[in-house]
Amino acid sequence: MDYFLTWGRNPWGQQVLTHVSWDLLWASLFAGIMFLVAHASYMVLSAHRKRDPAETDALEAARKDLPPRIPKHSFMARLFHWVMAASMFVLLFTAFLPIVGVRFAWVTWHWIAGLVLTGSIIYHIIHATFWLDFWSIWVGPKDIPEFKAEILRELGHDVPGPKPGKYPLGNRLYHLALVLVGFAAIGTGLFMMPRIRTPLFARNPYLFSDATWGFTYVLHGVASVALVGLVIAHIYFAVRPDKWWITNSMIFGWVTRRQYLEHHDPHRWAVRPSKTEPAGRA
Repeated sequence: MDYFLTWGRNPWGQQVLTHVSWDLLWASLFAGIMFLVAHASYMVLSAHRKRDPAETDALEAARKDLPPRIPKHSFMARLFHWVMAASMFVLLFTAFLPIVGVRFAWVTWHWIAGLVLTGSIIYHIIHATFWLDFWSIWVGPKDIPEFKAEILRELGHDVPGPKPGKYPLGNRLYHLALVLVGFAAIGTGLFMMPRIRTPLFARNPYLFSDATWGFTYVLHGVASVALVGLVIAHIYFAVRPDKWWITNSMIFGWVTRRQYLEHHDPHRWAVRPSKTEPAGRA
């Protein structure tokens, strides 16, 4: 474990934990790249059972009452996503570019981006709780049948198991991982704010003990390194040609009727036969 940590001595000569070893950054980058290679190879070689175009044709012919474009993400939900993405990139670049040798005044940009990310997350929690279908993005025991069906489809079997609701299972699992890692990074980042000079409050590096600061820095570093791998995976899936329809929905806010019927279960994400709005909250 000490290989992944760095230690130092305080003014009294005591050995204290100072940070996570930045070798983990390179490990995270390597793991992310290996994941891309492995997944891309798997997609080329796998026997994944996709819905036959004729099946989708029949579904589309039977559901002409649906609007040509199905609203999926409201404007405010999309705005949150891109503000969060921008602040995340600023945080990662300002955190890790100095480590690889790019020198600049990164601290101010880093804490400002951290507050923007924190504010956007708080807004999203409120927005999702009162205006969106809050539970549609979470995973639980109810998703076990979908998980089993997806595994069998990946093995090439034609199974009648449920299709995803509004969000595919992979998206929901990724969301869960991002919530856990992101909250760890944000919480520790806010905890460290008294150690830096900001116009918000007086700097006080002695507010907590050396051991507490050390643990905070380690947890913040581990979460930050994990975010590197998660961001790599997110970008990879966002730019894959077969997933571009999902990215497109986060840009324009809708999916086509055919995409809705091909990739989603209408019983789990019900859409009204209207040209303007879905049955659930956007």
